[in-house]
Amino acid sequence: MRKVIVGAMVSLDGVMQAPGGPEEDPTGGFGYGGWVAPMVDEVFGEEIDRMFGQPFDLLLGRKTYEIFAAHWPYAEDGPDDSIARAFNSINKYVATRKGLDLTWQGSVALNDAAEDVARLKREDGPALVTQGSSDLLQTLFANDLVDEINVFTFPVVLGQGKKLFRDGAKPAAFKLADSRVSPGGIVIGRYVRDGKVATGDFAMNPPTPAEIARREKLRQEG
Repeated sequence: MRKVIVGAMVSLDGVMQAPGGPEEDPTGGFGYGGWVAPMVDEVFGEEIDRMFGQPFDLLLGRKTYEIFAAHWPYAEDGPDDSIARAFNSINKYVATRKGLDLTWQGSVALNDAAEDVARLKREDGPALVTQGSSDLLQTLFANDLVDEINVFTFPVVLGQGKKLFRDGAKPAAFKLADSRVSPGGIVIGRYVRDGKVATGDFAMNPPTPAEIARREKLRQEG
């Protein structure tokens, strides 16, 4: 069985759009592309290396694939050459509903993301690691296909943009497996699945007359 591992860089308000540069994804009038770059530090780099230190294949949405395919095949002699070599040598599974020119070596199209990822998970092989791909993530969350979430939370509020979680995610419990805080204030958490969502109740038992009246008011308001 293969795991699906989400890797996401997010703002305090959950935005994950265009962390790497102004031209990465300006759709929707997003004007803060490159918001991650000023805060990257050594701890961030160590945790990125950890996430990609295990055997893995990439699992990407179409737009993120196009960003990566225009960069990583040409980056093996640059400052991120170790990641470039890893990305260029592994399989890249790409969720796309339209024809896509798969120019990056090792790329495989997934025409039905939910069905195809579920099939890949049943196979033997390395973990399937996402980067970016906010639209694909909504499909993965809605179909309960995510086993682990690595969240890099940056101390900035962006106010707009594509978010890690939108409506439609299937409820699931996670537990914090590891965490670090970088010198620049990046909170890094690795969360793994922990069964179903548990609920409790802080209300008085029996409820007070005021509480009974409040509940009745809520029911009437619909």
